[in-house]
Amino acid sequence: MSDLQTISEIKKCPVQYVLAINDTLNVISGKWKLPILASILYGNYRYKDIQTNIDKITPRMLSKELKELELNGVITRNVYDSTPVRIEYKMTESGKNILTVLDAMVDWGVSHRKSTLIHSD
Repeated sequence: MSDLQTISEIKKCPVQYVLAINDTLNVISGKWKLPILASILYGNYRYKDIQTNIDKITPRMLSKELKELELNGVITRNVYDSTPVRIEYKMTESGKNILTVLDAMVDWGVSHRKSTLIHSD
């Protein structure tokens, strides 16, 4: 995609549509990225706060995922010159836009769970 296209233009071309979905999945794929983003979105900016908020994530995995999210431009890592050194992670403007994706996923998940539970009885 050399030129940025509108969503309506992308929807007209299956190849561009799939490419856009793949771009999104490349950034948020994996077991831990969405929980990390949700944690940061709701005010857990420090490494320890994020780790405490996400059950069963190892320190090594959290560090790896935070680095990938930073490389993809979804979060920023700020190091403050204090004693002890304080490091905070914040969403970039692009990262903040993921909230609409997360909200849509939650809406779909709740709806799907309800319909599945109703039909499985």
